[in-house]
Amino acid sequence: MNWREVATGLALALWSGAALAGAPSLLESPSLIAEVKDGRLPPIGDRLPAEPALVTSFAGSDGPGQPGGEINMLMATPRDVRMMVVYGYARLVAYDENLTMQPDILESVEVQSGRIFTLRLRKGHRWSDGEPFTAEDFRYFWEDVANNSELSPAGPPLDMMVEGKPPKFEVIDEVTVRYSWSEPNPNFLPAQARAAPLMIYRPAHYLKQFHKRYGKPDALAQQIQAHRVRNWAQLHNRLDDMYRNDNVDLPSLQPWVLATRPPAQRFVFVRNPYYHRIDANGVQLPYIDRIVMNIVSGNLIALKTGSAETDLQARYVRFDNYTYLRQGAKQFGFEVRLWETATGAQLALYPNFNYNDPEWRKLLREPRFRRALSLAIDRDEINEILYIGMASPSNNTVRPRSPLYREEYRTSNIQFDPERANRLLDELGLRQRNDQGVRLMPSGKPLVILVETAGESTEETDVLQLVADGWRRIGIKLVPRPQTREILRQRIYGGDAMMTIWAGVENGLARPDSNPAEFACLSQSQLWCPKWGQYRETGGKSGEPVDLDSVKRLNELALEWEKSIDPERKATIWREMLELHARYQYTIGIVSGVLQPVVVSQRLRNVPEKGVYNWEPGSFFGIYRPDTFWLAGR
Repeated sequence: MNWREVATGLALALWSGAALAGAPSLLESPSLIAEVKDGRLPPIGDRLPAEPALVTSFAGSDGPGQPGGEINMLMATPRDVRMMVVYGYARLVAYDENLTMQPDILESVEVQSGRIFTLRLRKGHRWSDGEPFTAEDFRYFWEDVANNSELSPAGPPLDMMVEGKPPKFEVIDEVTVRYSWSEPNPNFLPAQARAAPLMIYRPAHYLKQFHKRYGKPDALAQQIQAHRVRNWAQLHNRLDDMYRNDNVDLPSLQPWVLATRPPAQRFVFVRNPYYHRIDANGVQLPYIDRIVMNIVSGNLIALKTGSAETDLQARYVRFDNYTYLRQGAKQFGFEVRLWETATGAQLALYPNFNYNDPEWRKLLREPRFRRALSLAIDRDEINEILYIGMASPSNNTVRPRSPLYREEYRTSNIQFDPERANRLLDELGLRQRNDQGVRLMPSGKPLVILVETAGESTEETDVLQLVADGWRRIGIKLVPRPQTREILRQRIYGGDAMMTIWAGVENGLARPDSNPAEFACLSQSQLWCPKWGQYRETGGKSGEPVDLDSVKRLNELALEWEKSIDPERKATIWREMLELHARYQYTIGIVSGVLQPVVVSQRLRNVPEKGVYNWEPGSFFGIYRPDTFWLAGR
């Protein structure tokens, strides 16, 4: 008797309620049969929402699968347990593989005038511990977390604020909540669909015991002491992080839940028996029972991947590992697929317009100087040497698959033309050179550009070495300066970093309804204008006001986009912003379209042959729904 016959018999015996209208007969997952039989779990019909999410299409070509089995992944640090929230990709609303947003955890969403959002939950949906998921979990987050000054000193999340004002929050009934703003909030739903989502709900039934308003004082004091924290707020915040995903007791809505209590070097994630999705055959997802995440040195992950020590791997694997991985594939029988990437550039140079040195700041803000730097980069050479000709020379802009793409956005000032670059520098009065051929600034200082890196891969240093060769031909010396990621961020935000090399804009597949904030200076995370972004984020309390007209225009356009509900106007705003970037060369892209190796076990099904590997939007594997991946030959 196969798994389907066993599961069907059990499902019929334990089904206790009306069949779902239009839904298939439900089949119990073999790994849960024993727990259902002895009463540790209710039968599948009592674990699913009244209207589960029905999966009828699959990103891979292998269709509905069979449940069971275990896969292994490799990660470099215990903090990577958060990647199971990224990959699992259970969201209130989620992108599909075509980047179309649709309800997922939610049964439906109603939007009025871009400012009133009515969210309806699936009746009967439960947390991973079996407790109901209801409007109370949204109320608890909004009233008791986001608006509690001890838990959230900065107030509600920025994505919940419009013109500095929070929404009106209403509980309509047990499964319906509403958020209303006086102006449109285009960020609200995309924030739910992110790789690192804005989670506007919490498992209230679990967290209330750690909240001053609800918890018993004696028990709360004991928990504070046991966790070695100073007060109840620290305790609550430590146990409450659903994205960090390191609290084994925190109920979840993800397809797999953490079963290993940190610290550990091997983390096991088990299927969520109350997960809300089923396939057309009545099988509850996820198909795979367990995912094991083994923690090893990041430097060894490519080596171990090539030795078949993982079933699905892309994280910590780079294109320059491809040849080695192909050799391993021949020996061990796994597959190496090449997925597209979606960043505006694989790597880009970010001159810091807010650099603390006044003379350098003036020069870095000069468009002719940035154009000269771009023209002196031999991108074809970089492509051939480092990416075996499989990438494309490119600015840091949207990609050809974006409906906003225009060829001139990609190609402006990217041709290798040292003569023109030299003329631009001469026009700027930088004609004098020292005895080493390095141009001199008006103060007599040599034109030595310090490019700071996170020092996390040889790819950055290899690219910079080739960039330095081109810049040397125009009298500019490049000096790489590796930093730790934390120190690098501090130096950028403080104006101490002259120039940085980093990945390009995240969403190279942008559409008119995508937020264009990445192309403006609204946040200190913008590496080329951190203090301008900081000024806006803090309401002028820190940072610097924008004092460059073209950048003021970028910010005006981005803020206008946020208020507009007219699709044509949104597209026009996007085009003007992209044209400004092409004209002024705020950042300097190198190449784009570098492919990402994705290693897949031969037994693993429904992993797309071709895909896009991207953080946001995409959640790496998330939009292809790993809950539908399954193991053959069991």
